Amino acid sequence: MRVMGIDLGEKRVGVAVSDELGWTAQGVKTINNTGKIKDLMEEIKQLAQELNVEKVVVGLPKNMNGTTGPQGEKAIDFADKLARHLGLPVATWDERLTTVAAERILVSADISRAKRRKVIDKMAASIILQDYLSAKGGK
Repeated sequence: MRVMGIDLGEKRVGVAVSDELGWTAQGVKTINNTGKIKDLMEEIKQLAQELNVEKVVVGLPKNMNGTTGPQGEKAIDFADKLARHLGLPVATWDERLTTVAAERILVSADISRAKRRKVIDKMAASIILQDYLSAKGGK
């Protein structure tokens, strides 16, 4: 089963996808978020169809104490709307510190700041998706 991971951001949305066995995640694309939710959902839908995605996982930003704040509520609302738009199951997954982890990986790889900005969102989506896949046992 191919799964898509999404790192929802105010300006950019990172997209990752699993292999067909659902074991590994790879960054696919960064979508500019113009604030037009229907356009964003349509672009995600087209990508999901092209990649034969059967499930989507949206990163859920939680506070460090585990509570869900305003950004988390936006992610939950987005996931609900996306599920209806795609006609696919959409789950949320705790994304605490994924962008920080992605930044550290890119810095340790000596990637310039300009290049990091271009790939950090899809890398964060990959981390969210890989965490989800690992927790689910690659199933």
